[in-house]
Amino acid sequence: MRGPFGEERISSVYLTRHRVGEEGRWVLDGRYLPSQFTLSMLLELPVGGVFDLLDSIPDGGEVGDAPLMPPVEPAQEIWASGVTYQRSREARKAESGDDLYDRVYDAERPELFLKAVGWRSVGHGDAVRVRGDSRWNVPEPELVLVLNRGMEIVGYTAGNDVSSRDIEGANALYLPQAKVYDGSCAVGPGVVLLEQPEILGDLDIRLRICRNETIAFEGEVSTARMHRSLKELASYLGRELSFPGGAFLMTGTGIVPDEEFTLEPGDLTEISVGDLVLENEVAR
Repeated sequence: MRGPFGEERISSVYLTRHRVGEEGRWVLDGRYLPSQFTLSMLLELPVGGVFDLLDSIPDGGEVGDAPLMPPVEPAQEIWASGVTYQRSREARKAESGDDLYDRVYDAERPELFLKAVGWRSVGHGDAVRVRGDSRWNVPEPELVLVLNRGMEIVGYTAGNDVSSRDIEGANALYLPQAKVYDGSCAVGPGVVLLEQPEILGDLDIRLRICRNETIAFEGEVSTARMHRSLKELASYLGRELSFPGGAFLMTGTGIVPDEEFTLEPGDLTEISVGDLVLENEVAR
């Protein structure tokens, strides 16, 4: 997954963000980028320009043991798509008894909503949270697209769209409360940038939840089972919204634990999207 850095044209690279002092510093394939480099600046460029710029940046030295931060900058937005897999459609309908999820699944227009801004997200190794006023909470493992200002797919990361199923199930208009709160959005551990994002159409996604050192739930799905195309979701997001510094887009989940399962404080979630592995402990 980590492409070469040197003389030959790069087709994929791995970006991580690390804490250096009080600030975040970007790292390309394990080596520092200049301190003035920002992901927002990079995502102002078309896909070809992204790799032209990365090709031209000099080696800044090895990162060492600087701790990871979420691979998103504070002002960048993380959006989310809903009901893009058959399993999600079935689970949402079961929890609410409402056929609106059938209608949005088959509709021309997808469901899109703002999940978080960068400063409110957490990264690999950080804690995700469940709401104190909810009794039924689940992780939602998702492929997260990294989009440039033109809504082109530049890369991806792994995401956890933590959700309160009982709150949304009580009334679909409560979705912002079920989905958007402190600690509900995890992304990471890094960003894979791709010149040819076609591989994202058949990428394995896995979820494992450990409780007291035993597996409490596990499941897997392929992005090939998505009801909508990735380009379609990105296109709708950018129809009447501008993102000068790019955006992140969660593409929905195809793995939903059954009705008997709810997250508990101390659980450990492990989400794999391709070669990326995002781990988070659960807190309340």
